[in-house]
Amino acid sequence: MACTSCSSGGGCSTSSTKGCGSKGSCSSGCTRLNVFDWLQDLDLPSDFKEFDIVEIRFKGGRKDFFRNTSRLPLITGDPVAVEAAGNGWHLGHVSLKGELVRLQMKKKKVPLDSKDIRNIMRVATEQDVERWNAVRDLETGTMFKARSVVEELRLKMKLSDVEYQADRTRATFFYSADDRVDFRDLIKRLADEFRVRVEMRQISLRHEAGRLGGIGSCGRELCCSTWLSDFKSVSTTAARYQNLSLNPAKLSGQCGRLKCCLNYELDTYLDALKDIPQVQRPLLTEKGDYTLQKTDIFKKKMWFAVRGDNNWVVLPTERVREVLEMNKRGEKPESLLPPVREEEKAPEVTAIVEGSLERLDDKIKASKRSKRKKSKEKPGAAAVAPVATAKPPRPGSPKPAPLDGPADSVSTAPAGAPEGQPEEARRPRGAAARPLNRRGRGRGDGSKRSEGPRTGEAPTGAEPRPPRSTEGRPPRGATPGPGTDSAPSSSADGGERRGRNATRRGGRPFRAGGGEATGGSTPTPPAS
Repeated sequence: MACTSCSSGGGCSTSSTKGCGSKGSCSSGCTRLNVFDWLQDLDLPSDFKEFDIVEIRFKGGRKDFFRNTSRLPLITGDPVAVEAAGNGWHLGHVSLKGELVRLQMKKKKVPLDSKDIRNIMRVATEQDVERWNAVRDLETGTMFKARSVVEELRLKMKLSDVEYQADRTRATFFYSADDRVDFRDLIKRLADEFRVRVEMRQISLRHEAGRLGGIGSCGRELCCSTWLSDFKSVSTTAARYQNLSLNPAKLSGQCGRLKCCLNYELDTYLDALKDIPQVQRPLLTEKGDYTLQKTDIFKKKMWFAVRGDNNWVVLPTERVREVLEMNKRGEKPESLLPPVREEEKAPEVTAIVEGSLERLDDKIKASKRSKRKKSKEKPGAAAVAPVATAKPPRPGSPKPAPLDGPADSVSTAPAGAPEGQPEEARRPRGAAARPLNRRGRGRGDGSKRSEGPRTGEAPTGAEPRPPRSTEGRPPRGATPGPGTDSAPSSSADGGERRGRNATRRGGRPFRAGGGEATGGSTPTPPAS
């Protein structure tokens, strides 16, 4: 099987469905796929014939249809030499083939049996491509010279592009103008200058932008220079339906006309506008007349405001219809906003958690109570009273009275103590229960608490001390006389309080004569 792209015409031992380059057995190292051999391997009907018309692309995105009468094996992108409109040939590239060309011709309304469809001569050779590239290099210089001639003749036209035929026998000048132009003198001068046949072709501004190309505001290549072939009229109503600002600097493209992309989404906006109410007049309310400011078509929301007020009110389309119907009946709502409906507030998460914790605590308490009742109902269950442990006596404190003391001794056990508790663990009440580690809270006579029994206690085997009389006692706060004892009384009422005033820091009592008491003896007043 011969390889179609090998110049040497050598054989190819690989399968035709994979191409020559799959195993590298081709002598010239080609990687092209033999399409016709691949089609022969397919199980196609015997009467199947490929569509013989091919779409060819030329400079500036211009496309035209040509008939492949010779059944050349063409692939998209192949350079081909085609018949020109007059005499000679031109070079283009295959852009579309097969049944897709039939659909494209139907879209552009080109009949299949049209006489304007010319034939494809051959697949372009290397000499054809080199000649075509050399001709393209002359186009830029030709365009600048032609523009200078137009300025000399003072013609109101704009030359945008020049295209040479591949055999350099014809040059086509593309121009744009607002009015009709008489360019007979221009054609004569251009033909004498470049020695070619001159053809003038007027194009619109959109076609001009498509031939020149560029990058649009969206960041992509212009649609008119890539895929858009037929240009439809674009009006400002398309921008109004889409709620776009009528700013010509933003709505116009590089051609100076309205952007073609304004028509792309127009049908979608028209479908969405069917559900939007038409507000021709302001909405009447008791607070004032609200005019329409803005409409969001897809979210179905409308903004209204009173004239001179910058605070806009957002309403759904359903509420706008209700207000319009009320205005038709001659009614005015209190406000544009719908009446507020009180909804039941869902309990907060914290309340739910706290409630569940309280229920859990109640369950735990109930279980404890039931356990206690069950333990009490058991037969032979004796209640065991807790035994208090006796604390060791502090240093300097009086020893407790023995249990075998006389009956008239004062008991130091607190009232209401359980009977099973030992008497040693009973704690005395009253003055004997006061802490003993406080300094300066002893008796006023300077004696330490450890030297005598506590107030309210009687020594073992001794009679209780009779109460001390208060006759002849000086009033509180009075300075003792020279013949009176400066030691405070040891009675239970004021002995402790006067003992604090009569002692200094360190527990030593104050002497009236200016001295201090030493030891534990009672100070003696000086002789008068």
